[in-house]
Amino acid sequence: MRMFLQLGLGFVLLAAQYASGIVVPSSQCRRQCGNVEIPYPFGIDPGCSLTQGFQLSCKVQDGIPKPFRGAFEVLDISLTQGTTRVLNYILGYCYNTSTRSMEYFGRYGGFNEGDPSSPYRLSDTQNRFTVIGCSALALISDYDGTGYQGLGVATCRNLSDLVNGSCSGMGCSQTTIPKRMYYYDTTFSASVNTSQIWEFNRCSYAVLMEAAAFKFSTTYVNTNKFNDTYNGRVPMILEWAIRDVKSCDAAKQNTTGTYACLSANSKCVDSTNDQGYTCNCTNGYAGNPYLLDGCKDVNECNHNPCPSDGYCRNIAGEYRCSCRVGKKYVTESNTCNPNIGFIIGVTMGLFGLMVIVMITIFWGQMILQKRKLNKVKQEYFRKHGGVLLFDKMKSEKGLAFNVFSEAELIHATDNFDSSRIIGKGGHGTVYKGIIKNMSVAIKRCAVVDERQKKEFGQEMLILSQINHKNVVKLLGCCLEVEVPILVYEFVLNGTLFELIHGKNQASQISFNTLLRIAHEAAEGLSFLHLYASPPIIHGDVKSSNILLDDNYMAKVSDFGASILAPSDKEQFVTMVQGTCGYLDPEYMQTCQLTDKSDVYSFGVILLEILTGQLPLKLEGSEKQRSLSLIFLSAMKENNLEAVLVNHVKGQESMELLRGLADLAKKCLDMCGDNRPSMKEVADELNRLRKLSLHPWVQLGVETEVENLLGGDTTGGYEIELSGYPMGESENQPINPRSSYYAR
Repeated sequence: MRMFLQLGLGFVLLAAQYASGIVVPSSQCRRQCGNVEIPYPFGIDPGCSLTQGFQLSCKVQDGIPKPFRGAFEVLDISLTQGTTRVLNYILGYCYNTSTRSMEYFGRYGGFNEGDPSSPYRLSDTQNRFTVIGCSALALISDYDGTGYQGLGVATCRNLSDLVNGSCSGMGCSQTTIPKRMYYYDTTFSASVNTSQIWEFNRCSYAVLMEAAAFKFSTTYVNTNKFNDTYNGRVPMILEWAIRDVKSCDAAKQNTTGTYACLSANSKCVDSTNDQGYTCNCTNGYAGNPYLLDGCKDVNECNHNPCPSDGYCRNIAGEYRCSCRVGKKYVTESNTCNPNIGFIIGVTMGLFGLMVIVMITIFWGQMILQKRKLNKVKQEYFRKHGGVLLFDKMKSEKGLAFNVFSEAELIHATDNFDSSRIIGKGGHGTVYKGIIKNMSVAIKRCAVVDERQKKEFGQEMLILSQINHKNVVKLLGCCLEVEVPILVYEFVLNGTLFELIHGKNQASQISFNTLLRIAHEAAEGLSFLHLYASPPIIHGDVKSSNILLDDNYMAKVSDFGASILAPSDKEQFVTMVQGTCGYLDPEYMQTCQLTDKSDVYSFGVILLEILTGQLPLKLEGSEKQRSLSLIFLSAMKENNLEAVLVNHVKGQESMELLRGLADLAKKCLDMCGDNRPSMKEVADELNRLRKLSLHPWVQLGVETEVENLLGGDTTGGYEIELSGYPMGESENQPINPRSSYYAR
């Protein structure tokens, strides 16, 4: 007997009629359920939502309050995007070896309140109907089964046909859905099942889920890992709107008083998924447009949009820049330039007609040269992507990123005086500068090619939005020069390389300190891989690129070899610059730079901490020159103690050191797919740090080191020549993708 399982989803869930007028919610309404904010028009208390369709419930599960719409847990709500993210249930179809029949598992039934007046529609752009298996045929249909019907087919002959990350039919398929769907149900075809191939594929799965939250793994086919990984539920995106009218025009003409955009500085936006509308604050304002006076003016002057020698005046929805007497504000370059007309007028009164003629000629030439110079600067600004950068900065009010003028940086470095140099290499020179009483590192890049110039503005904007305590912050740039100038935060206390291999060396440093620094660096790299948008692959991870601030906190630096995570196969094959001793051997064979290449390089850093040795020596046999080969050989012979530095063996238990050595070994696996992710490396280092402080392992307390490096510091901005630390031989560098990042 065929089993038909409905996984019905109808969001707008009751046939509620809108009231004759908008009711302003009480200030007593709760606006938080656990960690999820519940903004109006949504509510979790009676009378606190715009309509019944926006009403949620706040339930306690496992001791934690969580918001729900029916049985579906709500993860977050976006007013600006008009979306709600919920957890949907995975439907499984498995072969039972005992009964020798196919059986469903997962959530039975579900919501069955399909109502076209509901605020919610299933997102056709962000969701995909996903089917997993080697013999799976799943059907998705709308409310009554007479409208939209779609098929998801996943097949394979054996597991070797499958490819991680590929979901185009072989073991995994993803199907789009149409607009205007507020309900769906799913079933598997009984004629296509896993009874013949249950030895390597017992179960098939089907679910409508957020496409960005899914990456296919071949283990999903022959294990229960897909269901277990997501604990039976996966994210799904709902697009909501106020749907009692067809459009903004109809809502504004409605005489019943139900127009929901109450704030004076709000605007109406037509829904792109079925009829209805949402509300947003107008440019220059932010807040909740569904509340009276909910959109507040943004004070742009808090972020210093005007020149350093000018004045900012905030006005409703925008701002104005002005300059002191004798200068005028130039909007195009955002600078205060001398008011030439005023200066000429004063001079004419003092020196007479002859002087006037001379000054007129002089200033005429000056104006001509200045125009030529400004034209050149504007051309550089355009080539480096400055227009794109400024447009993006204007659209994202409050972006903590500055576009400096050349004059500002000349003033900050005493005209790039040689006494201000704190680092020099083949890709540029770094100066210490003072901007607004704050120390910064100013890097004059070497030559960049035309392709890099076009991408510079976009990539600077992406890097500027990286905000993590363990990543050196990019504060701004100057684009009106031939080769861009970068401005970074100033980091005081040198590098991890100096800490391990410097004149005082690591013998005076507690092992806990080194372990903490390694953990912080791993957290920074993990952030670049997982949370930057798009993700960033560092490309040159090494101990000399881990800077230390005044509290000896690790900060990952030097993005000279970095690339943005590729979005297609053509971008994936990229030649970059790296450092011998740290380079991923798999990359050297394939030229495919991945996040696992950073993991390999980080494994070499762990070896430096354990052994106190340099990653590469210039003498000896091949195995004796490479620290990685020396270490792996010792591990293979179960002779770890032979390579450990003496003071480390004296400080820590072998249990901890073996744990760190095992982690390094996993990072150095020749196959990138077998290496852990940086997130897993960071988590393991965190676990080892806790192990090092366990009273059964170690009873001491980490000793503070007053001056770990000794002598004057250079601020940690050493720049390598062609990918090698200063003092080593220089080889021909691999062509970098982004040679203008700090190096």
